[in-house]
Formats: sequence, C-alpha cells, structure tokens
Amino acid sequence: GKVKSHDHCREPHDRDILVRAARGETVERTPVWMMRQAGRYMEAFREYSDVLPFRERSETPDYAVELSLQCHRAYGMDGIIMFSDILTPLPTLGIDFDVVKGTGPVITTKIRTEEDVKTMPRHEFDDKVPFIKEILNRLSQEAEDANTSLIGFVGAPFTLAAYTIEGKSSKDCLTTKKLLMADERGDNACISLFLDKLADMIGDYACYQIEHGAQVIQVFESWAHQLSPHWFETYAKPAAQKAIRKIKSQYPDTPVIYFANGGSSYLELQRDMGADMIAVDWAVNLSQARTILGPDVPVSGNLDPTVLFGSQEQIEQAVRDCIDQAGGPGRHLLNLGHGVMQGTPEEAVKWLVDEVKRYKGKA
Repeated sequence: GKVKSHDHCREPHDRDILVRAARGETVERTPVWMMRQAGRYMEAFREYSDVLPFRERSETPDYAVELSLQCHRAYGMDGIIMFSDILTPLPTLGIDFDVVKGTGPVITTKIRTEEDVKTMPRHEFDDKVPFIKEILNRLSQEAEDANTSLIGFVGAPFTLAAYTIEGKSSKDCLTTKKLLMADERGDNACISLFLDKLADMIGDYACYQIEHGAQVIQVFESWAHQLSPHWFETYAKPAAQKAIRKIKSQYPDTPVIYFANGGSSYLELQRDMGADMIAVDWAVNLSQARTILGPDVPVSGNLDPTVLFGSQEQIEQAVRDCIDQAGGPGRHLLNLGHGVMQGTPEEAVKWLVDEVKRYKGKA
C-alpha cells in the first residue's frame, strides 16, 4: 500500500547520508540501498509488471514514479532510485529496443561499421525521452518529503555498445570482441567511434538527470564480466572515464559511483576511474577490495544477493560482516554485489535494511 511501514529516515542527517557517503565522507552510520530494489520480488511491483510491458511502465511517469517509491515506503532504504533501464536513452542515438518478457531487452538496430556510427543522430533528451524530466522532478519532491536521497543512473559505454552490437543478452559477446580486435588491428574503427559517441551521450544524460533532481549517479558497467583486463583497460575504461569526466566537470559536487559487475578481478585498474566511489561485486572480500583500491577510494557493496534467501540470523550476520570488512559503521555504502533477485522474500529485504541501520559496530 501507499502507507509508510518503516521507522527509518527520521533524523535530519538521513536526508543526504547516502550522498555524503558516496563522496567518501565518514557518516553517522552505514547507509544502504539495493540495486533492483524496485523489482519483481515485491508483490506490489508485480501488480504492474504482470500486466504492463516494461517500456510502458518505465516511460509513463505515473507508473515509473509509483514503482520507484514502493520499496522505499516499505523498507526505508537511504535512497530512492528512478525505475528505468540503462537502455532507456539509446533511442536518442536512433537505436531502438524492446524488452521481451522471458528474453529481456532486444535491440534491432545493427551497428557494425564506421558508417553506422557516423550516421547516428545527435542525442536530444527532451525530444526523445521527455518522460525522464517529469519522473525525476516528481521523485525529487518525493525524496525530499521522505527525507531521503534520489539516485540516478546510466549504463557505461562498453556495456551499452556490447548490448547494441549483440542485439540481446550474450554469453560470450563474440561479435563485440571481433569488433574490438578489428579496431585494434586498424581494420574497422566502428567500436572506438561508437564508444566515443556513447560516452558523450551518457555524460550528457547523467547531467540531464542531475539537472532534474538526481543527487547521486551510479554508472553501471553491467557487462564487465565479459572483459579481460586488457580489453577493459584499452576500451571500456577510457570510455567510462570520458563519460565520468563530463559529469564531474559540470557537477563536481554530485558524487558518481562506478560499478563494474564481474570486474572485481581487475579492481587495481579501477582506482583512477575519476568516480567518487567504486561499487564492488560480491566475488571479492570487501576488506581485500579496500586493500587493492587503497585507502583513498571509497567503496560500495557487496553482499551476495542470494544471502537474502537465508534466515534472518544469516542475513543479519552477513550485514555485520560486510560493515566490519569495510572498516566499521559509516565507512562505506552498503549494497548488494548485484541486483535483488526475483523470488527474494520481502521480509528478507526488511531484515537487511533494519540491521544495516541498527548495527553500531563490534563491541
């Protein structure tokens, strides 16, 4: 229902605790939000997702606002994240997509040559994604009323390029890898040009979100697991850095979190992304991640999402361990190391949020 059913977000400092943590400040307690916190694990969410196609839900302000808020009303995380998708801005480049139930996103536009990239239109957000402005303006007011923060997000250039080139979710990203190799040989610069164009668009899209109320931006490199350290360093990283530079040059005080899902095997390459915080997946111990990244890189993460299928005791212990590994309460931003899974018991999410907010550190 629409009634708030938690006791969180009552202190004056709760309004921006997530934003301050994302900047790397030590804060009053560990703040928490979860990737895919607005998702199908919630019965209230399924009342929409079972009957409405994804793009209608995410591109109709009334639906998108309601779906963004449901989890916050229920559990009181430290941030509301806009219900949307990393692919949402692609139509601004003339790339069309649909989300097919059971398959996921499907992109029909073919990008294979330098010419394919050169003929793309210049991105215009008011023209192609006008609903974003309204959704964020409304959520910005809702976040203020709920005494919490508003999180915006974008996909990183490599992930969006690979998604577009493969046309849908892919096991090995082979078409994209062939284009990387062709580019490296000097045969076809399609991927370099495409990454550059995406970095420009994504940087501007993040700024557009900030203009309309987003207080933090998370950059999702969702397909980092497809990249060897070499490909990450030579292609994905410079493109993501370019997008992040664009955001930080316009909005130096708005924190940017960079998340490479499956990228914990090359964390040493992420120290200098230009982001304010690095989000870490669940395949590395957080204290080890801290050691690799160094003391000056704030971290976010990184509970294994499957922990939420455990007992209350196991969930609360995992929360405490995660906070301890990060250096104690108030020293990182707690999240999962990937999104909340479908089928996650709703009470498990409540247990997690409650324990993060309650834990005062080792006695």
